[in-house]
Amino acid sequence: MASHGIPRHSSLEATGEARQQELRRIEKYRELEQVVRQEIAGHQYTPETLQRLSELLKKNPEYYTAWNYRRRVLQHEFSEAVSEDSNEAAMDRITTLIKTDLQFLIPLLRSFPKCYWIWNYRLWLLNETKRLLPKPTARRLWQEELALVGKMLSLDSRNFHGWGYRRFVVETLETLSSEEESEKNLAQVEFEYAKKMIGTNLSNFSAWHYRTKLIQRLLNEKSASDEERKQMLDDELELIHRALCDPYDQSLWFYHQNLMCVFDPTTSGQTMAPNLTKTERLDYLRREIEEIQEMLDGAEDCKYLYQALIDYTLLAARVEGTRPGEDQTAQVLDWLSELKKLDPLRAGRWLELEESVCR
Repeated sequence: MASHGIPRHSSLEATGEARQQELRRIEKYRELEQVVRQEIAGHQYTPETLQRLSELLKKNPEYYTAWNYRRRVLQHEFSEAVSEDSNEAAMDRITTLIKTDLQFLIPLLRSFPKCYWIWNYRLWLLNETKRLLPKPTARRLWQEELALVGKMLSLDSRNFHGWGYRRFVVETLETLSSEEESEKNLAQVEFEYAKKMIGTNLSNFSAWHYRTKLIQRLLNEKSASDEERKQMLDDELELIHRALCDPYDQSLWFYHQNLMCVFDPTTSGQTMAPNLTKTERLDYLRREIEEIQEMLDGAEDCKYLYQALIDYTLLAARVEGTRPGEDQTAQVLDWLSELKKLDPLRAGRWLELEESVCR
């Protein structure tokens, strides 16, 4: 049948043709894989093999064996450069090989930003610069990498692979820099970067997590006094309170819980303010409970608020070294009653908590 001179194909015909195309693609992929396997088995570590590996990995970047094949080919190229060329020419050739391969990975990372094997291979390449190239050349490539990961995180700010990768790049840059260079210590710069990224997207759990790692380091490096540590705590509480204008965002509560560890005697020793007095801990906890109770107004259907109120009320009792009083127990049971309605999937958990409060 045709309409307006345009032939119509049945869905069955279309499906059959699509199936045939898919089978042809699979066959070509298998042929390519077979050729690569044979070449690697025969130690044919040539530019042609590298090109075929590129085609294979573009089709399937999760094929981790192919990444190992690629390492072998590059290692062979590096060894040849060192054995055949003068030192300067060898360094230039190795630098070009690494830069070309780093460039090859960029489109793959854009298309598959959460593929472990691409990130792992890229780190291997960059680590080879430390082994094979003069320190200034290696540092320049790592500096370019930090700029690149910044661009990538601006496109996908919540990619936890990217954040972990950034941390590794920063640590390496610090080890490659001499004492007088500004990159010898990037903690403060990275701390401000994390704050900027949080400002762009409050729900960015990776940025909040990155920030927690930097806080302890900053305080320890400057041998911060108890007063300075307390000031940092106040600043962080103020920041998270501003962010919690949206109390429904679980990422923010994770960070808030992390800050509350400061007030728990069992964990405070590993926190940013380990030497708070009992009175100070209780004052902080009471203020947090009051703040969260105010958040409840207009957000009575937010389970995170009830969870926080229960946790911090019970924590305050532990800090005091007593059991919750009658009024506190009644309040906790009321909050638990709301939680059971809002979160019935965890009914067993709330029932167990209710029983422990009533004992």
